[in-house]
Amino acid sequence: MRILLDESIPKKLGFLLTGHYVRTVQQMGWTGLLNGELLRVGSVDFDVLVSGDQNMAYQQNSERLPIAVVVLVANNNKLESFQPLVPRLLALMTTIEPCRFYRVGL
Repeated sequence: MRILLDESIPKKLGFLLTGHYVRTVQQMGWTGLLNGELLRVGSVDFDVLVSGDQNMAYQQNSERLPIAVVVLVANNNKLESFQPLVPRLLALMTTIEPCRFYRVGL
């Protein structure tokens, strides 16, 4: 799976997503893009955007998503808060469908 990590996700989380091609928004030079634009440009090279932005599901039209979006639900945006979600995130990657929203939280 080709995974793009949003700015709200610590880049070190990418090292935990073994078996997948992972890049950050920063690595791609897309820092500061609004969510709709990020989804559009990200859909060219990625299958899924992983974000910590819990409002994204309300800001984007789910019928027009160009790629899958996974929102990680945690107490804060620190790596320690997201680490417990990694096993569920990795399991989801085996069944994820394009152009859908998913939420992963404890």
